[in-house]
Amino acid sequence: MDGLNEAALIDKARSGDREAFAALLERAYPFIYRVAYKWCGASADAEDLAQDVCVKLGAAIRSFDGRSAFSSWLYRVTLNTVRDQRKAQARRDRRIAELALLAQAETSEPQMDDPLDDLWAAVRDLPDGERDAVLLVYSEDFSQAEAAAILGCAEGTVAWRISKAKGRLKARLGSDVR
Repeated sequence: MDGLNEAALIDKARSGDREAFAALLERAYPFIYRVAYKWCGASADAEDLAQDVCVKLGAAIRSFDGRSAFSSWLYRVTLNTVRDQRKAQARRDRRIAELALLAQAETSEPQMDDPLDDLWAAVRDLPDGERDAVLLVYSEDFSQAEAAAILGCAEGTVAWRISKAKGRLKARLGSDVR
């Protein structure tokens, strides 16, 4: 397979040839990694992103139609993966910050324990439906719609369970969260 040009590898990979796909990935990986590194600036993160791109390419290669250069298409796939990762990280950061606010008890004594430990202990004590909704949305980073599909209920039910859980957590932890 190494003797084939890029166009031939792409055609074979699009038609399901695993060896051709592997050879194409081997050639493209340094490019993917380089682009990911430029966007995230950390070697370990770039490696993770490059691996994610490779996984996505397994399904996406069939959609490459040749209207643009393969490298342009690959650049778009890589950038979209970087953007998706950044959005997911921003959502996780926001949710962690929200949960940390819930964990801050109003007390005059300094808190020696990690407030998140208390929070997660309180979450584990919630009724099943509320606990599952909170963990799926805030810990596993699923959207409310995705959590609803996993739990087999309506999205509004997930939102209601999270609202109820927040009320219970505020009452238990003594937080001043709106």
